[in-house]
Amino acid sequence: PGHEYPLPQEMPTIAHAFKEHGFDTAYFGKWHLGGFHEREGRAAMYIVPPERRGGFDTWVGYENNNSQWDCWVHGGEGENAFHTRLPGYETDALTDMLIDYIRKQGEARRAGQARPFFAVLSVQPPHDPYVAPAQWMARHNPARLTLRPNVPPVARVQAQARRDLAGAYAMIENLDWNVGRIRQALVEAGLDLDTHIIFFSDHGDLHGSHGQFRKTAPWEEAIRVPFIVGGLHPRYEGRTGRPDVLINHVDIAPTTLGLCGIDKPDWMRGCDYSGLRLPWRPSPEIPDSAFLQSVIPTGHGDSVDRPWRGIVTRDGWKYVVLEGQPWLMFNLNEDPYELVNLAHNTKFRAERRRLQQRLAEWIAETGDAFDLPDL
Repeated sequence: PGHEYPLPQEMPTIAHAFKEHGFDTAYFGKWHLGGFHEREGRAAMYIVPPERRGGFDTWVGYENNNSQWDCWVHGGEGENAFHTRLPGYETDALTDMLIDYIRKQGEARRAGQARPFFAVLSVQPPHDPYVAPAQWMARHNPARLTLRPNVPPVARVQAQARRDLAGAYAMIENLDWNVGRIRQALVEAGLDLDTHIIFFSDHGDLHGSHGQFRKTAPWEEAIRVPFIVGGLHPRYEGRTGRPDVLINHVDIAPTTLGLCGIDKPDWMRGCDYSGLRLPWRPSPEIPDSAFLQSVIPTGHGDSVDRPWRGIVTRDGWKYVVLEGQPWLMFNLNEDPYELVNLAHNTKFRAERRRLQQRLAEWIAETGDAFDLPDL
């Protein structure tokens, strides 16, 4: 999904799964599933048709924007359709919308009219351009930042990395503050004791690591993103902390459903990891690896604009191939910054064959079509 790859109109979503079990569903923020491309105009002005909004009961969003201080949202349909500019900074304004929704859910509960709910807040920050509100930007001096060891000593690269990171850290702190506002709203609405909060990102940013920027690349800075399940800790009966699993984006929907006591529908892929938090849920069959893929065109000027596939394994290996050619191979246990590429080192031929065999299995399992290299 995203640039040039719209969500098929006939495809069910997690919203449909929740609605089948009586949940009210809501979505606020960036959508990026309509297939609109910026060459056709400004995506912020594009109106996602109601039938392409994923089946949510409430949908207030935008296709794409990349302008956190000039963010337009739309929703409704027919006479109730609207398109309006958010006041101020995007993350703050979208959080206000979610908080208003939470308050209404609390009012419904107090009136005895409550339904369980599933709500999504999708904010673009942290994302370039990295400009957060002034009070957050003032906390980060680019010159004083410590860069990762894999950022090369190239003046142009380091200067951009420092400038972007200062803004990114400011955006993250602002987002963290807004998460606190959401948690407080749940407390005030009387919903905190039975609401799961799931925090994750769609991708990272290389910020100069390996001399690269942005996403669409398989290095750790771009693909290893947070996935946090929060709420009132006693509900998880000691099942807190960081489990030794590789959660992929395809696992988020079944895990979210599982946390709410709903089994994964037959049409849905991915692993339900809710049993790692809730003792009454089934124990998951934990995969030995996670499948990585990038399709083209990426739609980004600063990107790896070639198709690639790869895996990360639970025993600490990463293997990535271009079409017909090995590209990257790292032992992440001893080389977490991915400084030593073993993809063409004959000493690791056996390990490379093992990883490629597992990658081939993932490609077959997912119905993918990709030309793996001959080894």
